[in-house]
Amino acid sequence: MKLIYVLDPMCSWCWGFQAGFDALLETLPADTSIEYVMGGLAPDSEQPMPEAMQHHLQDAWRAVAQRTGASFNHAFWTECSPRRSTYPACRAVIAAGLQDEASKPKMINGIQQAYYQYAQNPADVSTLANVAASIGLNVDRFKTDMESAQVETLFAKDRHKSQVLGVQGFPSLLMEANNQTMALTYGWCDKQTLLMRFDQAVFATVSRQAVD
Repeated sequence: MKLIYVLDPMCSWCWGFQAGFDALLETLPADTSIEYVMGGLAPDSEQPMPEAMQHHLQDAWRAVAQRTGASFNHAFWTECSPRRSTYPACRAVIAAGLQDEASKPKMINGIQQAYYQYAQNPADVSTLANVAASIGLNVDRFKTDMESAQVETLFAKDRHKSQVLGVQGFPSLLMEANNQTMALTYGWCDKQTLLMRFDQAVFATVSRQAVD
C-alpha cells in the first residue's frame, strides 16, 4: 500500500492539513510507503507581490486558522518582502530527496515552520538553505541540486502526475493498493474525516481481495 500526498509546501491549507496527516501516519502499517508529489502553486517570480494579493492571502491565513486551528505568524507580511513564488520551495523538497528520501517530509515541515511560524520567506534560497542545514543536509550540494536539470525534470514530472491524478487543489491525498488508486481527499478535510475515509478505503481493498 502507498499513500500519494500532493501538496505545495507554501500552501496554507497544506499547513492546516498537517495535524490530520500526522494523525493518519501514526495509524499506518509499517510497510506503507509515502510518495510526496510537489504540485506547485506559483511559478518563479522576482516581482513584489501586489498589495491586493497580500491582503487576499492574509485573509486566507485567517480562514485556515479558523477552520483548522493551525497558527500563523502574521509578522511575515511586515518583516518580509513577499513574492508570489512557490516553485523554489517545491524544488527544495525534491532536492532534499536526492540526498535522502526520508528528508522530504523534514524539508516540508521545515519550510512550513519557517514560513508560518518564524516569518521567513521560502521564496528566498537563503531561507531554504537554512532549512536544509537545520535538517542535516549538505547545503552546498543542496544549492547545486536546486538549480539542476535533474530537479527541474523531477518537478515537471510531479506537476504532470498531479494533473493525471485529477488534483485541482492542495492538499490532496490518495491511496494506491492492488493496482488501484483511491482518493482520500481532494482539498483539506478534518482529521476524523480523513481517518474514516482511510479506514473505508482499506476495507474496500480487503473486500476486493476476498472477492478476487
